[in-house]
Amino acid sequence: MWYSAQKGQALVIILLVLAVASTIGISLASRSVTDISITNKERESARAFSAAEAGIEEILIGGSISGTLGGGEKFDVTLGVTGNSTDYLWPDNISAGDTVGLWLIGHGTGVTVVCDATHPCFTGSSIKVCWGEPGSPSDQAQTPAIYTSIIYLTTPGNYSTARVARITSDPNSARRASNNFSGPPDFSCAIGGKSFAWGQTIDFASLGIPASVYNTVNGLQTARVRMVYNTSVPHPVGFQAATAFPIQGIKLISTGTAESSTRKIELFNTFAAFPPIFDFGVFPGGAITK
Repeated sequence: MWYSAQKGQALVIILLVLAVASTIGISLASRSVTDISITNKERESARAFSAAEAGIEEILIGGSISGTLGGGEKFDVTLGVTGNSTDYLWPDNISAGDTVGLWLIGHGTGVTVVCDATHPCFTGSSIKVCWGEPGSPSDQAQTPAIYTSIIYLTTPGNYSTARVARITSDPNSARRASNNFSGPPDFSCAIGGKSFAWGQTIDFASLGIPASVYNTVNGLQTARVRMVYNTSVPHPVGFQAATAFPIQGIKLISTGTAESSTRKIELFNTFAAFPPIFDFGVFPGGAITK
């Protein structure tokens, strides 16, 4: 009887060892299958991303909007525009010293500026500038302030009559005592579904810009916003008006596919802006008089 009991115990131990070994084996096999699946998906995703990049490159060299690469990857590019709306969000956050531009005149092919039925120019009497991530404090050293320049022509269409009007705005009331900036009238702002911490409506007449300029096609040229103080934390900027702004640039959306993976790349190609020197002064095409 003792010998039979010993054999029974050995059988139980063997079965337990087999169960544990089977569990470990199944777990390892499952993990291997999962790892292989993840590796394949990562490889497909990388191929799809490369295909999306190839689509952007193809458009930039004047190629096709769709195509198939050597490994079977495909790309498809959608062409669109930025601007052409009463709301315009600058694509990236900006830091102190960075400048963003809002074109108030239309653009034709290349870098030419034009005002016609196909390329309408802005003739509104004011614009609203919004900036700052919502919830940002107004009393910190890094609180962003803005410096806005409006470049216009006193004789619309005559670039020798270029002038610049400026306005500043700083949410930090303690800092305004030394920098002489104005305070933002709005401590909340929303543009195109995006919320901002601060906003300022810029009335062109209050800046001394004649109504004959902002009510006339090709009078207003561009608005430029320079952000200051936020050296380490970039913040968003947006613009709003009662009438639509001109087109600000080209938007490309490239979709790459590789087997079951899909990746997208968005590229905002804004029209070239004036050099930064225009933030500080505008000089006519003729002689400079002191």
